[in-house]
Amino acid sequence: MAAGSTLQKAIDIVTKATEEDRNKNYEEALRLYEHGVEYFLHAIKYEAQGDKAKDSIRAKCLQYLDRAEKLKAYLKKGKKKPVKDGGSGGSSKDDKGKKNNGGDSSSESDSDDPEKKKLQSKLEGAIVVEKPHVKWSDVAGLEGAKEALKEAVILPIKFPHLFTGKRIPWKGILLFGPPGTGKSYLAKAVATEANNSTFFSVSSSDLVSKWLGESEKLVKNLFELARAHKPSIIFIDEVDSLCSSRSDNESESARRIKTEFLVQMQGVGTDTEGILVLGATNTPWILDSAIRRRFEKRIYIPLPDEHARLVMFKIHLGNTAHCLTEDNIRTLAGKTDGYSGADISIVVRDALMQPVRKVQSATHFKRISGPSPADKEQTVDDLLVPCSPGESGAIEMTWMEVPGDKLSVPPVTMSDILKSLTSTKPTVNEEDMKKLDKFTEDFGQEG
Repeated sequence: MAAGSTLQKAIDIVTKATEEDRNKNYEEALRLYEHGVEYFLHAIKYEAQGDKAKDSIRAKCLQYLDRAEKLKAYLKKGKKKPVKDGGSGGSSKDDKGKKNNGGDSSSESDSDDPEKKKLQSKLEGAIVVEKPHVKWSDVAGLEGAKEALKEAVILPIKFPHLFTGKRIPWKGILLFGPPGTGKSYLAKAVATEANNSTFFSVSSSDLVSKWLGESEKLVKNLFELARAHKPSIIFIDEVDSLCSSRSDNESESARRIKTEFLVQMQGVGTDTEGILVLGATNTPWILDSAIRRRFEKRIYIPLPDEHARLVMFKIHLGNTAHCLTEDNIRTLAGKTDGYSGADISIVVRDALMQPVRKVQSATHFKRISGPSPADKEQTVDDLLVPCSPGESGAIEMTWMEVPGDKLSVPPVTMSDILKSLTSTKPTVNEEDMKKLDKFTEDFGQEG
């Protein structure tokens, strides 16, 4: 979505919600209010500029949520007398402290707790509204990791009758491995493919607060929000930043966050049904041992093998014009042992810029016929392409003198990629690989 379009969509939805509210179509109004708030929170997280704008949107969200709660209570009780119309979603003092005895009394009383509402509205920004559009097929290799994630996420939703009795789905999966191997990318695929699940993407900034005692309340509310929207997936990227080993010299706040995580993930009286906690880390050896145990499946996401690297080169080249053969790509896959997926992406991106650099540095161009830059289906005879001064038909000119609709971009060649390869070195060091191999040997399984 283009910047600002989510915010505009949110405004359109809540405008429609207030219309339905006035027309006493309360069920539709409730659905639209909740839908609109989701878009507002997405806008806060990814689009709103400046604290003032964010605070203004948050205040509106609280108004709409307050109105939605009243409609929910009204619809649950099935009152004959309609509630006072709250088109703008404003709230009165009298309504705030009321407890509702109808239906699920605990959830009704919770919804009226202003502190809880405030904490949950902070966390609603973690809900991924727009799917990232990454499919399983976009992830090269990692078949073991994909199967484990399908087993934990997709199968229990699609075939709930498979998971009855003692056969229960995984509650915690840890993806660990060197940086740039696709751990966060796999999580994006999970968010796309788990259509019926609510996906929470959480970072330490969502859960750490300067106020004493608020951080652990945020952790608790995150899990309560996940239970309210289940089936849910809580994805914590760089989980080591929140759950490293407990020590004597750490802050009291950090210790309490870890303790709350431990309780919420597998504490006494904690309901974890329908919730999967998905963690990703590059340094699994610094995780607290109790947290590590709660991640029942620990999957090693290794550096890509030769076949996966070959697929990655193809994916990153995409439909950009190039003259590489299958043998060329196989050679490149063989030359990039020790490179992560992110490293290969950078090599290819740098190589894709080589034709642009040729255009910039060219002193001579020659005329050729080829597909028009404006319309690929149309062939044009007088396109200009960079060439060496000695070539037949070379015209002395710079790129500044070439008309915009006449420039033909040279295709990417094998030498372009080899040139990029010499200047881009792998980012994963050997020492970390040894630590990861040791951790896998002790606690993990191959992905």
